[in-house]
Amino acid sequence: MEYSPKKAKNDCEIGNKCIFLLNFRVIKSLKIKMKKAHILWADDEIDLLKPYILFLEEKGYGVDSVNSGRDAIEKCRKSFYDIIFLDEHMPGLSGLETLSKINTFLPGTPVVVITKSEDEGIMEKAIGKKIADYLIKPVNPNQILMTIKKNLEKNEIITETNTINYREEFSRLSSEINNCHTTEDWAELYKKLVYWEIEFAHSQHPMQEVLWMQKSEANDEFGKFVKRNYHKWLQAPDADPLLSHEVFKNLVFPILDKDEKLFFILIDNFRFDQWQAIKDLVSEFFTYTEDTYFSILPTTTQYARNAVFSGLMPLQIMKMFPHLWVDEDEDEGKNLSEEPLVRSQLERHKRKEKFSYHKINSNAEGEKLLHIFSELENNDLNVMVFNFIDMLSHARTESKMIRELAPDEAAYRSLTRSWFQHSPLFGLLKKISEKGYKAIFTTDHGTVRVKNAQKVVGEKSTNTNLRYKMGRNLSYDPKKVFDIIQPENVGLPSPNISTRYVFALGDDFFAYLNNYNHYVSFYESTFQHGGISMEEMIVPLITLQPKM
Repeated sequence: MEYSPKKAKNDCEIGNKCIFLLNFRVIKSLKIKMKKAHILWADDEIDLLKPYILFLEEKGYGVDSVNSGRDAIEKCRKSFYDIIFLDEHMPGLSGLETLSKINTFLPGTPVVVITKSEDEGIMEKAIGKKIADYLIKPVNPNQILMTIKKNLEKNEIITETNTINYREEFSRLSSEINNCHTTEDWAELYKKLVYWEIEFAHSQHPMQEVLWMQKSEANDEFGKFVKRNYHKWLQAPDADPLLSHEVFKNLVFPILDKDEKLFFILIDNFRFDQWQAIKDLVSEFFTYTEDTYFSILPTTTQYARNAVFSGLMPLQIMKMFPHLWVDEDEDEGKNLSEEPLVRSQLERHKRKEKFSYHKINSNAEGEKLLHIFSELENNDLNVMVFNFIDMLSHARTESKMIRELAPDEAAYRSLTRSWFQHSPLFGLLKKISEKGYKAIFTTDHGTVRVKNAQKVVGEKSTNTNLRYKMGRNLSYDPKKVFDIIQPENVGLPSPNISTRYVFALGDDFFAYLNNYNHYVSFYESTFQHGGISMEEMIVPLITLQPKM
């Protein structure tokens, strides 16, 4: 079901629809009966375990019992079992020997080994065979029940618990959406929505649709918040929030002032939910402080990343370093001057630190950093840009195969985690931690999966980005966008006196009238950036402290 909220702030249409769906999904979820497991229990003293078997049968489980390893193997060849309990000390084939034979034709079936012995060697052998659990006699019925639930019913239990918890949280989140008055409020709300999105994605939760609607509502209100306040943020230095051009001054320089070596690692197009997908891997080597900052508009490399590295707004860059600024209509790459921009920022603040800059577009380039790590240690500051996520985003738009691999946010996070786990960046972070150095882990902007096309008309010179337009004589619906008529007031270049910027809100994207239907069908559900959404603007800013 697709639903596009079109309400004013106090209109309750989407709220009523969310509540209806929420109640429907809760009832449906709680009505789902968990399939009771079919259990095989092998023990040479199986008669003494009749009370346990009766206990499980009363709970609705089906239990087959045998008194030898050979009988257990024979049963497994004829019937399917969800879980198998094996006594280790059985005459003939032992529990571990039986396990080895069962694993040859049922490798995925969870097996629980039960033994009287506390011998560490037996325990290690059992664990080495990838058993589901290891219990030491005497066991009680509730231990057996807990093992079954842990191995077979975990996802269903988590789903039911999340259903109840989200129902309780739903009203609070709805209230917060309508009562976010500061950038901190919005950052905290966004983190909560990301938390629930990841929780639900683990189990294809029936509440996902309700959450998506609530997140869409939140992005609608966030867009209004940015429209009301963006000019104030740019005209009041040092006021909330922390913006792109203030990151070095507020976070990097204070660390350098303590004479600490620092690695500044920027992953292009990296969202807060993607950070959540990999932070357990990072935490193997670092403790971390998890913050966010707000990307400037447009949320693209040319503007946001150049602002990070220069410490300046785009208009200032163009005026102070015209040879480093590339206009929208020029074919030259828009992010080729990052190293001189970093240097200019250090020089402008009269800083003497020695620094390096590296842009990583391939694994081979990343591997080189590991080989020259001893050289990097000679620098006070090492700035690194990893472009994989941005390349993935663009490849997903152009490639049907990549779009199939990452059809939604959950798959997008999964690909991010897989890349990170096998990338040189992972090895680099390990090396940084081993040497005892600090790192900052961040991005220039995020990205949003677009769904709704908004018509726009412009001259041929208008830029091609789907989330913002910059040019003259633009025609659009002003109620559905954030338009900036005087770009210089928010630090943006204005090639012509009549140039204006128009930003898409939420999950909208701009489409031209020419070949409109083809354009919409091609770009719908692609990940884009440049506009205004929580995903694009509220981005991770993580300080990593090595574990000692």
